[in-house]
This record gives sequence, structure tokens and C-alpha cells, in this order.
Amino acid sequence: MRHIAIIGSGPAGYYTAEACRNIFGDSARVDIIDRLPVPFGLIRTGVAPDHQSIKAVAKRYEAVALTDTVRFVGNVSIGRDISIAELQSLYDAVVIATGAPHDRKLEIPGADLPGVVGSAAFVGWYNGHPDYARLNPSLHGGHAVVIGNGNVALDVARILSKTPDEFAGSDIVAHAREALAQSHVRHITLLGRRGPHQIAMTPKELGELGKLERAAPRVDPADFPEAGADALLEPGMRKSVTLLREFAANPVAKPVTIDFDFFAMPVAIEGEGHVQRVIVERTVLDDRCNSHGTGEHYAIEASLVVSCIGYQTPAIDGVPYEHGRGRFASDEGRILPGLYCVGWARRGPTGTIGTNKPDGVMIADKIAADIGEGAGKAGRPGLDALLAERNVDVVTFRDWQNIDTAEIARALPGNPREKFTDIGEMVRAATGR
Repeated sequence: MRHIAIIGSGPAGYYTAEACRNIFGDSARVDIIDRLPVPFGLIRTGVAPDHQSIKAVAKRYEAVALTDTVRFVGNVSIGRDISIAELQSLYDAVVIATGAPHDRKLEIPGADLPGVVGSAAFVGWYNGHPDYARLNPSLHGGHAVVIGNGNVALDVARILSKTPDEFAGSDIVAHAREALAQSHVRHITLLGRRGPHQIAMTPKELGELGKLERAAPRVDPADFPEAGADALLEPGMRKSVTLLREFAANPVAKPVTIDFDFFAMPVAIEGEGHVQRVIVERTVLDDRCNSHGTGEHYAIEASLVVSCIGYQTPAIDGVPYEHGRGRFASDEGRILPGLYCVGWARRGPTGTIGTNKPDGVMIADKIAADIGEGAGKAGRPGLDALLAERNVDVVTFRDWQNIDTAEIARALPGNPREKFTDIGEMVRAATGR
């Protein structure tokens, strides 16, 4: 029997488990270990709550978790409850699939002022991640600045702009729904160092901004190159730029405005005890589309700044790590003998949810080539004995289904669920203890 442990129950973890099941069948046992009592990683706490169609992929992961060969082991923390070395002693292969849950640091003066938050924290707040449920973002002022020109920045701007009725059918958590209903934010500025042709925004997410009840996007027509230059863009990008051109050509007056401020680089954040303004420098692009400051500065008043400039994987003691890239050091997923990484933990925060499927297949193939018939390690029974000895309150997938049922029962009419946001609450709902 082969024994495989996967650390992380998000898309990368489940796709790897599925690939291992396809290769080994009943001749392997796969344990998916997660720090939280609930599975699915960024599907639960990263995907926007009003994007329920994307979250539906979790049904596929459920099918994997409900087999005899694959098991979810929740509420188990690496470092606190068990070490990587201990897992390696129990399993033929250990795969790190922890994703990239930490914000890339905004390295400008004033970035540590109250009122400045990273997108991982802000998204975690409105998605009910236990680490961020008590964030209490500054929604008392009229102006918010969102730094970044990717889909996460669009998610943040859209969530800040929606009316309470527009959250119907979503799984946004109660504390965020209530706080946003009382929000005073009426002006949102999206800062991007480069121009419309360099955005990392997809047409679907951009198109949603044009359909908001009380908010409208605004783009300066002067920020675009000649229209003929759009023909050189790949089709998806061309659709996105076409939407931006439509926003510029047809400005709509609504109570909330979402301004795209292109060629704009934040250089400092100022305020007395709390963020009050962002100092921005105008930029120009060189022949390689790299941005450079022009020396022209201006200030944007703001009481909330959300930095959406990327993510990084947290390091784990004893595991080689590339600090410059925020990911584990590996040779195409092989870190050390018997130790692997997959998904964002391997390649950094790039690609879509679906990108993790071929990544999982690749790592499963490497495991198959490396471990042969297995080395007769203790595997699942050994893990259970160790965790029982340490009094760890393990949550299984069957236990998770109790949480799932309770969350669905708590939901407002028309909403899919009302999430628990506290680990203790989750464990009690899971186990009845």
C-alpha cells in the first residue's frame, strides 16, 4: 500500500488527490490535511461570494473526498499539531498544496498605517475566513483606494459598491453584509502602474462593473492608445479593453463612482494615526511596457486602502523556500526526496483554478515514478494514532457535511449558506462537542 499526504484542501490539493486516485486506484491511501475544519481552500474563502457558479466546482472535490481512498483530515495544523518531518516518516509522499494565502507586502512609506489592508485580509473578511473575520475595515470615509489592476482588485471594488439587495444569492458573511450596508464609501479609485493594454482583468469581471445598481465605472479616454492598436491584443484582452473603451465613451452618473486611474503608482500613504491620503506618481511606459515614474505627484484622499498586488506562500520550517518569489524551492515540484509542492505553492500565484488540474496530474506522475510500491510506512493509521495522542480534534469530511448542513440551515432566504467564521463554532457544528 502506498501512503500519500497532501497539505491543503484547495483546488491544487484535490486535483492532486484525484490524479493519485486515478493512477493508483485502491493501492494507495491519500490523506488531505488542512489547518481549517472546512475544506476547499480559496473556493470557500477566496472566490468572490457573488460568484457562486465558480464555487460550484467544489461538488467535484466532494466526489473525490467521498471515496475510500481519499480522506479529508481537517483542523490539523502543520507545525502546531504535526511537523513535515513527522509526516515524511509516516507517508511515502508528502505534497504541499497550501496555495499562496499571504499578501505580497506593499513596500511604500505608510503601508503599515491603520486603514491599509491587503486583499487576502479584505477578501477573507467578506468571505468569512476565521483569520480575518474580525478585521473591521474602515468604511466610515467616502473614498477608498484599491491598488492593483487584476481581477481581485475588481472583486474588491465591486463588493464595496454593491447594495444590500445585490448580495442576494451570495454567501457573503453576515458581519460583512451588515458593515457594507452601513458603508459611507461613495468613491473608489483603482490605481494601476501601467495602462489599459496591460491590465490583468478578464471580460466577465469587467463587464459586471457596468451592471451595478448604484455604481458606475469611469475611465479617462486620454489613457488609451489609438484604437487600431487593440487589434494586436489577444482576444480576451481585446474584449476587456473594448469594455474599458465603452466605460470611457459612455459615462453614467450614479451615487458611487469607480475610477480607473491608469499610469498611476502609489509612492506613499499618509495620515495621522490612520490613513488619510495616498501619494501617487504619474508613470510612463518604456518600449518593454515597464513603468517609470515621471516626477509628477498628486494626492488622493482616502480612509481605506486595499492592496491587491499579489500573494505569496508562507514558508514552513525545514522546507527550502524562494523568498524572492514567495514559493517553495523545487525542481518542477520535487522539493526533497518524498516531498513535493503543487499549485501556487509550486509556481507562485499564477493561473486560474483550472490551471491546478494539469499541475496535480504532473505531480501525481512524479510521485508514481518515485515511490514505486511504497516503503511499508504507517500512513493513515500512524497519523490517527499520533493525533489522538496529542488530543487533536480532527474533523473528517463526514463531519464537514454536518457543518455544511448547519450553514445551509442558517442562510437567509435565497442565499446558499451562512458561514461559520470561528474555528470553535465549526468544530462544534462538525462534531456536536
